[in-house]
Amino acid sequence: MARVPTVNQDECTSCRLCTEIAPNTFDVDGNDLAYVKNPTGDSESEIQEAIDSCPVSCISWEG
Repeated sequence: MARVPTVNQDECTSCRLCTEIAPNTFDVDGNDLAYVKNPTGDSESEIQEAIDSCPVSCISWEG
């Protein structure tokens, strides 16, 4: 099974950094919290950069 990114919305601070780094993978919902809209939308390296850049470490790989 391939790894897929996941967002813990309970920890998200709505900084939107992930949506700037990997805009085809991450978006924000009506509550301004990040979520995964397309787990393969960006390259794995771009998704990893978003994970590494998250100031509260609420994004991780699952699987």
